[in-house]
Amino acid sequence: MIEDEQPSPAARWIANLVGVVVMQCSELPIVGAFVIDHPPHRDERGSFARAFCQRDLADVGIDVTVRQVNLSLSREAGTVRGLHVQVPPHHEQKLVRCTRGALIDVIVDLRPESPSYLRVVHVQLVGGDGRSVLVPARCAHGFQSLADDTEVLYVVSQFHSPAAERGLRWNDPALGIRWPRPVSNISAKDASWPLLAEQEPGLRTEMTMRSGALRS
Repeated sequence: MIEDEQPSPAARWIANLVGVVVMQCSELPIVGAFVIDHPPHRDERGSFARAFCQRDLADVGIDVTVRQVNLSLSREAGTVRGLHVQVPPHHEQKLVRCTRGALIDVIVDLRPESPSYLRVVHVQLVGGDGRSVLVPARCAHGFQSLADDTEVLYVVSQFHSPAAERGLRWNDPALGIRWPRPVSNISAKDASWPLLAEQEPGLRTEMTMRSGALRS
C-alpha cells in the first residue's frame, strides 16, 4: 500500500520557556513515523529554530538516541539513494532533514508485527522549510533529489554496520514507489538490491523482534 503524507489532525504543539513554538509533530500513515516541523523564532537579526531536542521529542512519545550525524550531497537532480535499512541488533532510527535543494523522501515499513507492514509513504522536503522526517527503526529509507546540489542531514540512532545493511530495489514492482523524476544517477549497489519477492521470507525473519518492540 502506498500513501502520501497525511499528518494526523491531532498533531501536538510543544512550547519553549518563552512561549515560542518549538516543534509540531504529525504522525504519518506508517506507525511511529513522523513529520516534525520546526517553526523559527524571527527577529531583527534573522531567525532561530531548534533542530533537535531529545526531551521535547520524548514528551510526545518519540525516543531518539543520537550516535551518528551524517551529511550527503547529491550533485544531480533525479539522483536516488536507497532504499536502506539495518537489521537487528543494529536497527536504527533516522531523523532526516533537507538543508539545501529539495527531495522526495520515501519510507517502507519492514516490521512484520506492524499494522502498517510494507506500507510506503512519500514526503517532500525542501531546504529551509524547517521540516524533518523521523524514520522508525526497521523501516527502509531512501530519497530522490529534485534539485541539483541537494544536501541532506541524517541524525542516526545507531552506528553504521555494513554486515547488518539490507536494501530494497528502487523500482521493485511490489512496492510501486512513485519517483517524481526519471532516475539520473544511482549507485550500482542500490540498483542491484534483491526484489522483495526474492528476499521477503529471510527479511521477515531478520526483522522479527520480541512482542512489544514495535517502536524499537
